[in-house]
Amino acid sequence: MPPDVLHFRPLLSPLVQFSPSLTTHQPCVHNYWQGMKGMSLTKKKLIPILVLILSTISILRLLSLNVKTSPFSTGISVLSPSPQHSCSPSLFTCNKIASHAPGSSEKPRKPPNNTTTLTEKEFKVLSDLIALKSPCNLLIFGIQPQYLILSSMNAAGSTIFLDDGPDKINNVINSNNTQIYKLEYNMPAKAAFKLLKHARQNPAACVPNPRFLQKSKCKLAMKNLPSQVYEKNWDVMVVDGPSGDSPDSPGRMGSIYTASVLARAGNISDVVVHDVDRMIEKWFSREFLCDENLLYSKGKLWHFRISGYSNSTRFCPAEVGSTIGQ
Repeated sequence: MPPDVLHFRPLLSPLVQFSPSLTTHQPCVHNYWQGMKGMSLTKKKLIPILVLILSTISILRLLSLNVKTSPFSTGISVLSPSPQHSCSPSLFTCNKIASHAPGSSEKPRKPPNNTTTLTEKEFKVLSDLIALKSPCNLLIFGIQPQYLILSSMNAAGSTIFLDDGPDKINNVINSNNTQIYKLEYNMPAKAAFKLLKHARQNPAACVPNPRFLQKSKCKLAMKNLPSQVYEKNWDVMVVDGPSGDSPDSPGRMGSIYTASVLARAGNISDVVVHDVDRMIEKWFSREFLCDENLLYSKGKLWHFRISGYSNSTRFCPAEVGSTIGQ
């Protein structure tokens, strides 16, 4: 049965006039005309849908061709985005990433060596100690601007710097109470374990007696220091040099050992070691300055207090340092 359609009056009169004899067939003709009209309306609705579908297919084909022919559609481009897209809004971060990008002519910059830089809290430990002890005899292995402040605080006392960096030494002016001496260290950091083993196997040569330090047969003894370093009783000693930041660079084994021997020449001596988060500084501090003498720790700073001279042949009780490095 054909669908029901609404009856309406045509806007124009029909061109063909039917005779009365045919009027009995008008309902059939009228129904046929209405069915054809409904069919034409349905086609009009389908045309826009077909046009939309064809347009969508055409756009997708164009996009597919564009992706295949684009130079940035390869797997390398997807996995390795350009530097400007991979960096953060920070200019420093962008430059850092760009310098490591493939094909970049600029070599990555080596970060500055900040192993000897004290934090604010670490420096306060030292400044409070100098404020308490000044005027005093102050010996510092290593030199940097922060330690020059300590020298100024100890203006009424005597301060000696020992360093192996000519650039740093040339920028500091000697004064009546402050002297700077250049050293040649011959103990690479990679030899630390052998030197520690030597000290344990030769206790007679590596005794904690400052009187024999200049002529000591111990491989850890620093015998090339200025004469006044051996002659004075040091109230405070700071070990923050040499750098010891790589296996081939000079290590602080001799500095810690020598400071521990000199500390036993007076009544009371304070020894401060920096960078104890590193293995060498930790090993040698515990071996020759002893856990029992550890007074205070802050950050990467250990503060030892050595009380008086001892005729003992050992730096520490046997049970304290016997297991270090083994």
